[in-house]
Amino acid sequence: MAPQSADLHIHTHYSDSTSSPEEVVKEAHACGLSCIAITDHDTVDGIDPTREAAKAYSLEVISGIELSSEINGKDIHVLGYCFNDKDSGLIEHLKIIQSFRVERMRKMIEKLRELGIKNIELEEVCSLAKSSAVGRPHLAAVLVEKGIVTDRQTAFNKYLSDNGAAYVPKYKQSPQDAIQLIRKLGGVAVLAHPALTQVDQLIPQFVEAGLKGLEVYYANTSKAIIHFYEGLAQKYNLLMTGGSDAHGKSKRNTCIGKIKIPYELVEKLKTER
Repeated sequence: MAPQSADLHIHTHYSDSTSSPEEVVKEAHACGLSCIAITDHDTVDGIDPTREAAKAYSLEVISGIELSSEINGKDIHVLGYCFNDKDSGLIEHLKIIQSFRVERMRKMIEKLRELGIKNIELEEVCSLAKSSAVGRPHLAAVLVEKGIVTDRQTAFNKYLSDNGAAYVPKYKQSPQDAIQLIRKLGGVAVLAHPALTQVDQLIPQFVEAGLKGLEVYYANTSKAIIHFYEGLAQKYNLLMTGGSDAHGKSKRNTCIGKIKIPYELVEKLKTER
């Protein structure tokens, strides 16, 4: 029997993936995973449907989320695991973030209109997310669909990136706020893809705020970089997690199970709570 393994960074169409919970579960089962975490952006709406779909496969689904935050003008994503995803305070907090996401999208569409792109409506962009966690990838998809740009990356480079012509800042929440929220819910806060975010100098501050882990194992990351973050995790006494960051067809350079971590790392997450 193959050792148990997990992928702890998977998105569904409740945020910015093209995959339904049912599709996620089938793919996870097909590649031999025994445990997954649904880590949709600023929403927990995809967790219960995934758990329901997973019953047919005896696949474990732990609660997860990827919270948006910002510090010094830089986007930081904080992953949360093994928390109470039914907490009423969490649901209300996420509603505030999601309403800001919708308002942000409205402002970005207005900016596009000022640039002469007038045939995009808020409703059609929001309809691409199965929750209110609408984001830039949804707008990028509409820009491609309408032939305004040739591909998603061009949409970001020209209009939607932090330096793009239609960019509007995200909800103002510090990484420390996100970490403390997860801790308050009884969960484990983990810094997402530190190799991409490149804020290593801030990790001690995040640890002080309650950070408990680093996403060391991440898709398309070299062995040298993984080894470096294993060292940082050991230095700060942090848990090591990992995942594919799969987004279905909207992120073609990765897929569910591209990163598989030993199940013992999931057990360590559970005991950290």
